[in-house]
Amino acid sequence: MQDKYSPADVEQAAQSHWKAIDAYKAVENDPRFPKGKYYACSMLPYPSGKLHMGHVRNYTINDVMYRYLRMNGYNVLMPMGWDAFGMPAENAAMANQVPPAEWTYSNIAHMREQMESMGLAIDWSREMTACKPEYYKWNQWMFLKMLEKGIIYKKTGTVNWDPIDQTVLANEQVVDGRGWRSGALIEKREIPMYYARITDYAEELLDYVDNKLPGWPERVRVMQANWIGKSTGVRFAFPHTIKDAGGELIGGGKMHVFTTRADTIMGVTFCAVAPEHALAAHAAQSNPQLAAFIAECKLGSVIEADMATMEKKGMPTGLFVTHPLTGDQVEVWVGNYVLITYGDGAVMGVPAHDERDFLFATKYQLPITQVVAVEGKQYSLAGWQEWYGDKEHGVLVNSGKYDGLDYIAAVNAIAGDLALQGLGEKKTTFRLRDWGISRQRYWGTPIPMIHCADCGVVPVPEKDLPVVLPEHLVPDGSGNPLNKDEAFLKCDCPQCGKPARRETDTMDTFVDSSWYYMRYTSPGAAGMVDARNDYWMPMDQYIGGIEHAVMHLLYARFWTKVMRDMDLVKFDEPFVNLLTQGMVLNETYYREDGAGKKTWFNPADIDLDLDDKGRPQGALLKSDGQKVEIGGTEKMSKSKNNGIDPQAQIGQYGADTARLFTMFASPPEQTLEWSDSGVEGASRFLRRVWAFAYAQSPRIAAELAKPSKDGYDNAQKTLRRELHKILQQADYDLKRIQYNTVVSACMKMLNTMESAKLADGAASDAVVAEGLSIFLRVLNPVAPHITHVLWEELGYAKVHGDILNAPWPQVDPQALEQAEIEMMIQVNGKLRGSIMVAKDADKASIEAQALACEAVQKYIETPPKKVIVVPGKLISIVV
Repeated sequence: MQDKYSPADVEQAAQSHWKAIDAYKAVENDPRFPKGKYYACSMLPYPSGKLHMGHVRNYTINDVMYRYLRMNGYNVLMPMGWDAFGMPAENAAMANQVPPAEWTYSNIAHMREQMESMGLAIDWSREMTACKPEYYKWNQWMFLKMLEKGIIYKKTGTVNWDPIDQTVLANEQVVDGRGWRSGALIEKREIPMYYARITDYAEELLDYVDNKLPGWPERVRVMQANWIGKSTGVRFAFPHTIKDAGGELIGGGKMHVFTTRADTIMGVTFCAVAPEHALAAHAAQSNPQLAAFIAECKLGSVIEADMATMEKKGMPTGLFVTHPLTGDQVEVWVGNYVLITYGDGAVMGVPAHDERDFLFATKYQLPITQVVAVEGKQYSLAGWQEWYGDKEHGVLVNSGKYDGLDYIAAVNAIAGDLALQGLGEKKTTFRLRDWGISRQRYWGTPIPMIHCADCGVVPVPEKDLPVVLPEHLVPDGSGNPLNKDEAFLKCDCPQCGKPARRETDTMDTFVDSSWYYMRYTSPGAAGMVDARNDYWMPMDQYIGGIEHAVMHLLYARFWTKVMRDMDLVKFDEPFVNLLTQGMVLNETYYREDGAGKKTWFNPADIDLDLDDKGRPQGALLKSDGQKVEIGGTEKMSKSKNNGIDPQAQIGQYGADTARLFTMFASPPEQTLEWSDSGVEGASRFLRRVWAFAYAQSPRIAAELAKPSKDGYDNAQKTLRRELHKILQQADYDLKRIQYNTVVSACMKMLNTMESAKLADGAASDAVVAEGLSIFLRVLNPVAPHITHVLWEELGYAKVHGDILNAPWPQVDPQALEQAEIEMMIQVNGKLRGSIMVAKDADKASIEAQALACEAVQKYIETPPKKVIVVPGKLISIVV
């Protein structure tokens, strides 16, 4: 073997071997793996063209798991695919004047090469690409099946509309109320869209969060539960006599609201409706000022989070509704913070006990009436206090016959009275809303519907699927290019045969990612999935970022339950265990111009001025030698220009070094702070591994040629004991996915073997050969290339086979046994020395040996009053 470690040569040799034997192709019911299947999957990447360190970390975590489980007898599947539809491809297409397909496929090819250079154990025979017809055909097929069952339906929905680009924008494309690209003020528009009835599954989705996802992180389960947002309250109506232009009562003479605080109903001093509410539209017909305000409200985002933080504005409508219990007239306002898509698009205003209503009422000088009191607290209109909204400790006041009731009693009584009038009832609602899956965009799965002048909107027949998306179009920012592509648009109506036009909306890309992991299990299947899916699913371990903790996971869970109800799958939940890996952080550097605009510089382009303790005192840009500001440590991102190119790291140090560093720097679920010195340290460690293996190769060759049967001396026993103790801890840490301490264990093993002072001879050869065999297998999941080559070069493969399939090393209980143990000696409570005693020594012999110990005799001038022996640990002498 070579005397020096050459990462490029080692990794080329290992990867060539794996490719030649198709090492990672997974086969159902593979007899080589007696413990059965284990499906470990990382969230599929968007093909942006370049891997980042977050990818490297995510996929290495998965790869470590794969290799460890495979050595332990599991049939492991680690697939990969591409979340290839979506906005980034359209944006890149506009910037580069190329079709999104061309940009996407080129990026996929490059990123696949990068993944292969990392040595990942991916079964590429199962690769899926979301923008290929053989995949998205099944999105369309499922859409039609859900449409048949009423799970998908069409209705008018509120969207962000960019009036310059003439397109709908996703929430993340709205920045400060303006289109990210055009800068135009965004309008709220009502357009027809397709929705999936995820709310039909809200109760089950929530119930399973609480009871059937024990392998998920607690914070993710809480985020899911909060997003579903179950609320128990009262839905009731404010009667009114307001009529439309045709003389009909608007809303049947009832304005409905939902509240979880029915106990505060006697404190209602106003009501607020959404700008799109029927009462608002009616009032605006005769009030130009109100009409202008409503138009203003329709500018800006429809994001719920934005609505919560924006300035609350309102205007009275001049309309009044009747309080259902007091008969008082209640003024109706239009509020920019009320969403027509939530509840009934109207809310009751109780400013005394709701912070938002308090601020609104204070701003517009509306009445505030306290109706809940807490003992020992004095209510004041001077400013909001948290206890004003307390429902746990308050009782009703200023509420007539309800005075003195606590929250539960008050809600029950008020709900009962509303029900007697036919105006209200207790109801459970959910924050979750049906999933709008229509996107007015080109680069996505075409929605399989046809518009016919005679028949209306009709579904594409299943036999005509897939509806293929043309791949040659180039978006120009002026709306969906499908609207201009006659070759795509023109078709015949499947019902009457007359000329018709295709739907040009495409599906939300969350549809693609809701079931891709099941297509991995059934590549080339004649249906959406086949029997192979029953073998692999549900997934045993899902790995991905916390940023996907709500929407993607929720939609995947919903999609699975729909597939179950259609008898396509036999399980309720798709992911048994979930790991959300932490972000990768790096230093940031910038300059700020006179207008406050910051220009960010990559850390590789910076020279640091360090003090004598290695702390940065300043920073200079290499290209001009001028000062830059140190911006602190933040998540690696394009916007902060603080990313590290994994390919550059692999080129300089090798893939094993990159893998080793990302696993060692922190536990998988915590953030990882990038460190150039840490990467260099990982590289030094691997060079030490190679050097030690090279130095010991004659001993290993001798042992493998003629296995020793000699007994071990104390030094050899000590080395075996230490190695097996470390193996025991490493095995435990691998099971609990604490890979940073597994790398630490490997470092301890190498230190232990390097420092061992063994006599020459067959027994020492045997201990070293065993030790290196254990070490290489423990290190293999993290650094598979160097361990593969060393395993081959040292001759282990001839005895045990390929390290990929070698059995995981087992802890030898006999190796852990100690003939002697060390016991500490205290004299009058102070540590004075220690002795080695026989493991089975009796109390008398231990006392005698302790009293004879030279290190403690000088502290014992007279016979001790007492000697206390704590077996296996301590001898305490009292004098």
